[in-house]
Amino acid sequence: MKKLILVALSAITFAALGQKKARTTEKDSGNWIALTAEHWDAPGANAEFTTYDGRPALKVLPKPGQVVLKNTVFSNGTIEFDYIPTDQRFASFYFRYKDSKETELFYFRTHRAGDSTGIEAVQYTPAIDGVNLWDLLPHYQGKANFQNKTWNHVKLIASGYQLRVFVNDMQRPTMEVPRMEGNISEGTLAFEGEGIVSNLVIKPGQTEGLPAYEGTDPVAHDPRYLRKWQVSQPAALPKNVDFSIDYAPKAETMWETIWAERRGMMNLTRKFGMSKERRLVWMKVNINSKTDQKKKIAMGFSDDVWVFLNGRYLYVDKNTFGAPIMKEPAGRCSIENTAFIIPFKAGKNELMVALANDFYGWALIARLEDMDGLTFE
Repeated sequence: MKKLILVALSAITFAALGQKKARTTEKDSGNWIALTAEHWDAPGANAEFTTYDGRPALKVLPKPGQVVLKNTVFSNGTIEFDYIPTDQRFASFYFRYKDSKETELFYFRTHRAGDSTGIEAVQYTPAIDGVNLWDLLPHYQGKANFQNKTWNHVKLIASGYQLRVFVNDMQRPTMEVPRMEGNISEGTLAFEGEGIVSNLVIKPGQTEGLPAYEGTDPVAHDPRYLRKWQVSQPAALPKNVDFSIDYAPKAETMWETIWAERRGMMNLTRKFGMSKERRLVWMKVNINSKTDQKKKIAMGFSDDVWVFLNGRYLYVDKNTFGAPIMKEPAGRCSIENTAFIIPFKAGKNELMVALANDFYGWALIARLEDMDGLTFE
């Protein structure tokens, strides 16, 4: 009888939602979401609405594309559902989903089912202009104790910038994101990747005390990061050209200032958006040294980098995911990627970087070993 009442409540809720979009700005006891075809958009015929294990269920099929909830606008609150992520690779849940180009995303790497030690079992990333920034955010992942043949209970709390996720254990968070990185603050929900969903509930405004302001940036007070650069407009690289000095900036090149985001990252994807071709930008910064001296610099980059000091080659490297040359961690952009020596001369030094990308996110991070005897212009 209890299950029948819940199904009836779902139908009533969505009858109202069909007339007016639901906003999650007011606190209530939660909306049970009807798992029936008329309330979901599955243009790729990648969903079945059925009964599974004695309960109404959404079965997401192994076809590309998102299964999107209609007539709902979610901003802040709690989302809970039961989930069997059966996909062979990824089982994904989208929230604040504007469209496939702008959304927040939490997903399971399903090959880790049954393995509670896999550091990348669950991950968070945004999509910006259709680019999944997975490779720029290696710190937003963690272990999770989940199965792919039985039900798992998932709970997400979104509050302003912050996100907290629970998988099966509702007392200890599986993941905590101090600053969601998407460009949008509200949208609907969606699923992608083979799996079965049941008991989907939205609790508007119920954030369980999670602050809305962004959490601490762990490197915010570290003066060694190069946080202000000049950047050129992107230029397409022909398919048969890896790099050529012919693409170096000219006297007429226009420069803009770009500032680092959290963890010292220069996020070129946010600035320049999606591209379906390989592109190159130039970045430069002036550094004054009191004496001739050598300093180590740590650098994270995605994907290919060419570094020049005072117009001369200094360092060349690649961070190609899936290839032996890829850097730790697993070909993703991180301050751990590489380190090399910069031989500064006394006086003004121009550090210039060419950065090429055609795979997921595009970014640069740079941190000197110390600032003794150095100043930035």
